Amino acid sequence: MPIAIIITICSLLLLAYLFDISSALTKIPSVILLLLTGWLVRQLTFLFAIQIPDLNPLLPIFGTIGLILIVLEGSLELQLNKTKVPVIKKSFLIALLSMVVLAFVLAYTFQYYEYISFKTALLNAIPFCVISSAIAIPSVRNLTAGNKEFVIYESSLSDILGVLFFNFIAMNEIINVQSFAHFGFSILIVIVGSFVSVLALSFLLSRIRHHVTFSPIILLVILIYAIAKLFHLPALIFIFVFGLFLGNLDELKRFKWIEKFRPTKLDKEVAKFKEITIEATFLIRALFFLLFGFLMSAHEILNTETLPWAVGTVIAIIAIRWIALKVAKFPALPLLFIAPRGLITILLFIAILPQQSSTLVNQSYIIQTIILSVFVMMIGIMTSRKDKSKQAVETTHT
Repeated sequence: MPIAIIITICSLLLLAYLFDISSALTKIPSVILLLLTGWLVRQLTFLFAIQIPDLNPLLPIFGTIGLILIVLEGSLELQLNKTKVPVIKKSFLIALLSMVVLAFVLAYTFQYYEYISFKTALLNAIPFCVISSAIAIPSVRNLTAGNKEFVIYESSLSDILGVLFFNFIAMNEIINVQSFAHFGFSILIVIVGSFVSVLALSFLLSRIRHHVTFSPIILLVILIYAIAKLFHLPALIFIFVFGLFLGNLDELKRFKWIEKFRPTKLDKEVAKFKEITIEATFLIRALFFLLFGFLMSAHEILNTETLPWAVGTVIAIIAIRWIALKVAKFPALPLLFIAPRGLITILLFIAILPQQSSTLVNQSYIIQTIILSVFVMMIGIMTSRKDKSKQAVETTHT
């Protein structure tokens, strides 16, 4: 039996690798194929009466580790300099504006339909408002550099802002000036702690001479994230700052204090660290979506009660995103369609306590919204011409 499990997992991951390679040619996001593969494996276990233990507890574990690695991978790719300020501002504006407007629209709709408190409605609406960097970033490899850079910034910031927004609403029974002050103080603590931790980890990375270098660094990053989450602190900020620091060492070489980190040696180590992070991210992301597909049922996918809600939510996502892009004076195509929901939506949905849950927002609603938003992204990428993408980049930099 253990050998059969090993063969199955290795075969599925190799299949995931083929999906990843073929997505550049087919324009089909690998996540669609991963979900479908996981679902087909589940049907085979039913067909051959194979007993499988409850795998639901593994989903948040893979999801959390995947989120850490995805944000880390994305932030390592980002370059911070004066020329990037306009795209960073626009990415932040669009991510924040789209999220807040959509959250309030959905919250008022849920409140009207279910007669629940606005706070409960808002908490259940937020998971639908976060762009999945786990799906968006790998899906834009064939876009121009400017559009790809925008998607990395926007989806990474959306993840961070979404978690902050969700935690703020979940942790505060009453929203007032004191709650904002307390939350702002916790963010300040994380930012200060992030810089201290980043400097310590970077120093450690430049000094380690043991043949095992990157495993302890990645484990320490996950450990610091977990400890911050234990104290209900916005831990994703630490991951983002750590990745930005390591990815922008060349911009820091003009400061004398950076010499203590042996930047020449650290540059080489960071290049290797990026490769390890990309490899680990691929494995965890593939396992997460295969597992999520395995845990899906046909009833949840084809639930006609929640399907109109999922369709309406995706339409609202696209409509509000179009307005946000116009307000930020950003070209709509092909970025309008690149707003998939995914890993972070599932994690936030799982984090909603039973007493704060909504009867409307269930697993079927979540699954259908994710699948529809990914299909919209796929169709948008497939139908957008290359010259339109280039035009979008040129407009951005003017």
